[in-house]
Amino acid sequence: MIRFCLQCLKTKKACICKWITPISTEIELIILQHPTEAKRPLGTAKILSLSLANCRTFIGENFTEHSELNQLLSDDNYQHQVLFLDNTSQVISSASNTSEKKQRVILLDGTWKKAYKMWQLSTNLHSLHKVHLDTELSGNYRVRKAPKDNALSTAEAGYHVLSQLDNESIASETADKFGSILTAFDNMIEFHISQMPEGVYQKNYRSE
Repeated sequence: MIRFCLQCLKTKKACICKWITPISTEIELIILQHPTEAKRPLGTAKILSLSLANCRTFIGENFTEHSELNQLLSDDNYQHQVLFLDNTSQVISSASNTSEKKQRVILLDGTWKKAYKMWQLSTNLHSLHKVHLDTELSGNYRVRKAPKDNALSTAEAGYHVLSQLDNESIASETADKFGSILTAFDNMIEFHISQMPEGVYQKNYRSE
């Protein structure tokens, strides 16, 4: 008997597919995922890859010689940006697209320490325009410890990136085009909390 969903690769009991809604956007996301993150049952990158046709995931730590990624980065029809906060990165916005080119945004999927190592090793990323999200944003990743209150899961980061860059989303004052990403994320978190023994979540994760 197959114990895992063949689409989301999570256990059938924890399958997230019922919460996924396909979304169309011209913005492309490339997720560079640390190998340890790929094995986590609470990994959220899968929400993005299942929701978005324009999303690719590559697994590794050093992507300098990654042929498929380098081929994408060499495509001059796209403006490439990497989401990486440091003292030289700029807040991402629709204005960060300095040309009429289509846009690709690279997300590093891993703990901050592992994402930083991925950045250091992957020298092919160093020439790309670095962007970051509003540092006042707060995440809802309630079942994983985070070094800062404003730390976001990969799904949340992807949601905010798309909301900032997608012209249709920016133009709409009422509809949340990418809201189903957060809905799937929140439902996944709620499910895992419901599976914890009584008192575990309150003791280990919840802060009063």
